[in-house]
Amino acid sequence: MSAPYQPISCSFYDELEARATTGQPCTLTYRTEPDTPPSTYHGIIQDLFIQDKVEYLRLADGFELRLDNLLAVDDKELRNYC
Repeated sequence: MSAPYQPISCSFYDELEARATTGQPCTLTYRTEPDTPPSTYHGIIQDLFIQDKVEYLRLADGFELRLDNLLAVDDKELRNYC
């Protein structure tokens, strides 16, 4: 059982949508487990979607990530958005 979903800020979601729309490659920084070092993944955001009331992104290569695991996209850190 995974932790309850914590929605991300709408402003940061807009950043993700902009990258998906333009097909701009980006670097995602994320953490799937608390108290672990962050991981990075590089790709093109193909889709933003909701499944079972949880928001996800999908990259062109099929990689999927829950949005509340996301820490940053390129130089934009989620913590700097409200």
